[in-house]
Amino acid sequence: MLGGAGLVGMQIARRICHDLQPRRIIIASLYQQEVNDAIHGPAGLRRVFPDERIEFVGVWGDVFLRSEFSEEKRGRLLESYQRRDDLYADLFGDFDSAYEHSRLAQLILEYRPDVVVDAINTATAISYQDVYTASVVAKQEIDGLLAHVRAGDAATAKREWKEAEQAFETLLISQSVPQLIRHVLLVNRAMREVGTRLYLKIGTTGTGGMGLNIPYTHSEDKPSAKLMTKTAVAFAHTGLLFLMARTAGGPVVKEIKPGAMIGYADISVRSIREGGQSVKLYAPQTLDLADRLPLRLPVAGFETRGDLTVPVVDTGENGLFAKGEFETITSLRQMEYITPEEIALDCVLEIKGSNTGRDVIAAVDGAVINPTYRAGVLRQQAIVDLERLETQTGIHSVALGQLGPPEISKLLWEAKLLQVEYGSLRAVLTQTPEAISAVLYERVQVDTPLRQTITSIGVPILTPTGERLIRGPFIRIPEVAGATDVEMKPGDVDRWAAKGWVDLRPANFARWQKRFEQMERSRQSLRGKGSAAITREAYLFDEIRIGAIVGWIFNNEEEGYRIK
Repeated sequence: MLGGAGLVGMQIARRICHDLQPRRIIIASLYQQEVNDAIHGPAGLRRVFPDERIEFVGVWGDVFLRSEFSEEKRGRLLESYQRRDDLYADLFGDFDSAYEHSRLAQLILEYRPDVVVDAINTATAISYQDVYTASVVAKQEIDGLLAHVRAGDAATAKREWKEAEQAFETLLISQSVPQLIRHVLLVNRAMREVGTRLYLKIGTTGTGGMGLNIPYTHSEDKPSAKLMTKTAVAFAHTGLLFLMARTAGGPVVKEIKPGAMIGYADISVRSIREGGQSVKLYAPQTLDLADRLPLRLPVAGFETRGDLTVPVVDTGENGLFAKGEFETITSLRQMEYITPEEIALDCVLEIKGSNTGRDVIAAVDGAVINPTYRAGVLRQQAIVDLERLETQTGIHSVALGQLGPPEISKLLWEAKLLQVEYGSLRAVLTQTPEAISAVLYERVQVDTPLRQTITSIGVPILTPTGERLIRGPFIRIPEVAGATDVEMKPGDVDRWAAKGWVDLRPANFARWQKRFEQMERSRQSLRGKGSAAITREAYLFDEIRIGAIVGWIFNNEEEGYRIK
């Protein structure tokens, strides 16, 4: 239960314990105290469900950060150059390293959950890092720094460099979409690794079900760009979960997306806090209006009357509302209202496998337009027309290097060389890898248009010895942003050749022969099985059809196939 100690998370946890009686439930939330209260407090899970057969485990920390930072405030992290550098690396750097450090991935790997219920308000957590304010601050700091540099004031520029550097780096690591993408990839990899059965996300519309005309913000101006970012992130999250649900070998993916204000947890008289500080009750002053209006005056000039204390309703992640605010936001045709218990019921029904009609991923899945019969007919005609133009012009239509990943160009051109020289799978299988390597190297040397086309699209050709590279002015692999050259280390040639070079070494054609053997076996097994034999493992032709062959490779070696 991610966000298990929150308003919605607690109700889902209670419903799970009541209806499903799990062996163990892990309550994960941001703060240790709220986790302890959720499990051991007066209304905690252990008090409500004293049955010792259910084990309650509490964990805490920020799951969007690496494990070593998970109990620190993000604002404090941003004050440190080294930690900003670490945050940048976790967001934009090597994925395997980020996965190794991730608090969320570590939790999933440690507890190996059968079901993950994610009740964290992810859209708020990411979007309210406020890239807009970060952009304004960065622009101001950098403009100020440049002004001092242009004025020749090196001493002041040096003093202000640190602030400008921090503002710029804060802007980089506050961007919503990169954070969301990495978060989804991390949780997906961890769940696949441990065999999680179901991932259930409690999402948000960002506006409580209202439209662009929503009158509520979090004290920003209206319309609130920050609030719109929350909605954008929320539905971007839905899109990524849609992709996760269409990925073979992963968990079942569902999302419940409430479209109203959720509440409530408690009604009480409380001292109000804002930004972690108590809001004070001040005796006001009456001042004359002047040419300038100060937005803030020294607090010391005002008499305090204690803390501001008000009867409020606690709506969990939505915050505290006074009666007037609560009555307004829940009134007819405003956000209106839904209870966490109703959400919890739908969640548990979905976990059990019942169809509630509330699963957003299923709704999107049912609404998208899938491949059609007409397009299949026209596909064949388009291929015939392209083949006719190839024959008429003598120009090979294989790959331009613009359809990623780079492997597709490499594989298509290698398949084309085999097609041009041998024509069929069987003919390739009668040769030795060394013979194929020599013959295709000769073909590349004598066929100038073919050689020039391959190298001009950024795909180099590795010679049979692996010691020379036939290439054009640029190559697509290796990909190193901002670099004009790279140091070659042991193993790099093999890695780069597998990624995006036409590889004429015998070992590569031994791999091609193994593929062709599998294809031949699958083709032979077609007889007598009817339509049941037509699967992603099947290759239907004796001749080498380069697109069909690379499609087969993606389906069977790369696991890059659609499941519906």
